[in-house]
Amino acid sequence: MNDETCQWRGWRAACEAALYGPGGFYLRPEGPAGHFRTSVHASPLFAGAVARLLASVAEELGTDEVALIDMGAGRGELVTGVLAAAPAGLRVRAYAVERAARPEGLDPRVTWSAEPPSGVRGLLFANEWLDNVPVDVAQADESGTPRYVEVAPDGSERLGAPVAGADAAWLARWWPLREPGERAEIGRPRDEAWAGAVSSLSAGLAVAVDYAHVAGARPPFGTLTGFRGGREVPPVPDGTCDITAHVALDACAAAGAGAAGAGGTELVAQREALARLGVSGGRPPLETARTDPAGYVRALARAGEAAELTARGGLGDFTWLLQRVPGEGYCPA
Repeated sequence: MNDETCQWRGWRAACEAALYGPGGFYLRPEGPAGHFRTSVHASPLFAGAVARLLASVAEELGTDEVALIDMGAGRGELVTGVLAAAPAGLRVRAYAVERAARPEGLDPRVTWSAEPPSGVRGLLFANEWLDNVPVDVAQADESGTPRYVEVAPDGSERLGAPVAGADAAWLARWWPLREPGERAEIGRPRDEAWAGAVSSLSAGLAVAVDYAHVAGARPPFGTLTGFRGGREVPPVPDGTCDITAHVALDACAAAGAGAAGAGGTELVAQREALARLGVSGGRPPLETARTDPAGYVRALARAGEAAELTARGGLGDFTWLLQRVPGEGYCPA
């Protein structure tokens, strides 16, 4: 392979084409669920927790009609589950935001679009969305200068031009490269995407859930990787696999805080966030096995699912970014 036969480009452009271009990975009929397991697919307890969060946002807004915006909706699994679990009397205006086509058979109450609605009041929930917003990769060369990493269609890499402009400023603030060979994913496009999503709310709560890292604990060589058929694989931008990287959620939080006056920012582990919403992996009382055997079996199954959602070293290690968007009549607890 040589420069004449190889199309070298930055990782952001390569991933954009591989994931969302014609025949791209995320536009395939099977959707993300065909290749990896998320909290949404692990248990209906997750959608139930989001439904309770939606109800609490409606209460804080002082209304029985509230919007739910499911960012990166996949094939509508989460929004469908939340609608099924929403308490009686709560009127939900549901929006699924996804670049793929609307799936057949989706609940007609769900509005499907490529962009979030503007000016709505309610809950915006982005589960594993930001990690698939394409970003460029930088690597410090032998002199310590951060350079863009360029990639070929087969996954081969080389160093390109020095990182400059807004990307250089982002690296300096959020992920400085100090030693030759260190790498970083330049999260500026994710910051901008999150700020835009938060700005779509006129009042309510915006939540992003992803594998994440924060300043002071960045991985020295980045986290870029691929997934295919439920297994981790090398990231090759040819459309045959998912390409993902963990999210600098502290940078996204700062961008969101500057959007629409968002405030009340929290970063918490999924195990803590779900515990607040009533998801517990505790086993049911053994006495129940004698008094209500069928109920005990059901409770034991729920406990197992809850344990998976909150497990250390697994789904429980996701980070939740919660940002409140103040607006007229919004009185968060």
